Amino acid sequence: MPGIFAVNKRFSEPNMCLSNLVQEDSLTRSKSSHHLISEVRDNDESSILPGLPDDVAKYCLALVPRSNFPSMGGVSKKWRSFIKSKEFITVRRLAGVLEEWLYILTSDSEGKESHWEVLDCLGQKHRSLPAMPGPGKVGFGVVVLNGKLLVMAGYSVIDGTGSPSAEVYQYDSCLNSWSRLKSMNVARYDFACAEVNGLIYAVGGYGMDGESLSSAEVYDPDTNKWTVIESLRRPRWGCFACGFEGKLYVMGGRSSFTIGNSKCVDVYNPERHSWCEMKNGRVMVTAHAVLGKKLFCMEWKNQRKLAIFNPNDNSWKMVPVPLTGSSSIGFRFGILDEKLLLFSLVDEPGYQTLIYDPNATPGLEWQTSEIKPYGLCLCSVTIKA
Repeated sequence: MPGIFAVNKRFSEPNMCLSNLVQEDSLTRSKSSHHLISEVRDNDESSILPGLPDDVAKYCLALVPRSNFPSMGGVSKKWRSFIKSKEFITVRRLAGVLEEWLYILTSDSEGKESHWEVLDCLGQKHRSLPAMPGPGKVGFGVVVLNGKLLVMAGYSVIDGTGSPSAEVYQYDSCLNSWSRLKSMNVARYDFACAEVNGLIYAVGGYGMDGESLSSAEVYDPDTNKWTVIESLRRPRWGCFACGFEGKLYVMGGRSSFTIGNSKCVDVYNPERHSWCEMKNGRVMVTAHAVLGKKLFCMEWKNQRKLAIFNPNDNSWKMVPVPLTGSSSIGFRFGILDEKLLLFSLVDEPGYQTLIYDPNATPGLEWQTSEIKPYGLCLCSVTIKA
């Protein structure tokens, strides 16, 4: 995989690059598993589990530990189809057996190579993801939906020529495999994206020839289709998005109608199909994450404080970051077990990851943990499956 390449200084931090390094799935199958696979494949029209009603069989499959899902997907078409479905996640949720894993895009200390790491709630590494199809990109968007990771658009350089992309790829965390989805209507990079009510929104960014965009579109996974919606009132790039109470919030970044960074917040109401505006956003945001019903941000100008947004009253609360573990002034966020993880951007051998627990007893919100990526964190998402 080529290193992170310089494309355009207007990219927001951090610039992220996907690795094309092919890494094999570490899961292996026993001889008995191969025997089972050959038997069941011979009769794909049979019930999911012979002798059991399908609803009972589905419940039984849902109880299997998550690390075995890729092997289960090879047993039969029916098993694979069920494991890929939203119903599979729903059954596991109702059974109370969802497992939370942290997917971290990391780079080496020199920023030349990157890959995805997968950690469980104890920080144990499970696997490395297979290489995503297509060329390496920067300025792409990442969203989680129905137990799947979507990597959208971005900017790629092929044979010395750079251009924005509209391609969308989906990683199935249960089957450990990639597939391509319908491309976006507008090629873009350095844009905002988020999931709201089971739909994915992409807003703003840069388009062809580096022009700033105000356009927005929404993806419906049931139809595998992108639909253009009402545009922003102004172009916006280097921004980020999140969903609260069924609405899409877009903040941070820059607008061509402001000098410097934009502090306004664009809010989209899907029911009314319209945008409105708030004035109390954050500027020059270097890290953000949604935990529960609150948004956590860190600004470039003050990276030793968390800015916490409460959408109920559109207020912000500032929380100092303790010096415990590291005096670093650069962090990336992760979410695990309803806690906020602060991964240092400095490669410190003795660094312990800072953890902020918003539900802890006052005065005990901050802890440290040995959980940390094997490389420098570029971005992370949490997938429950």
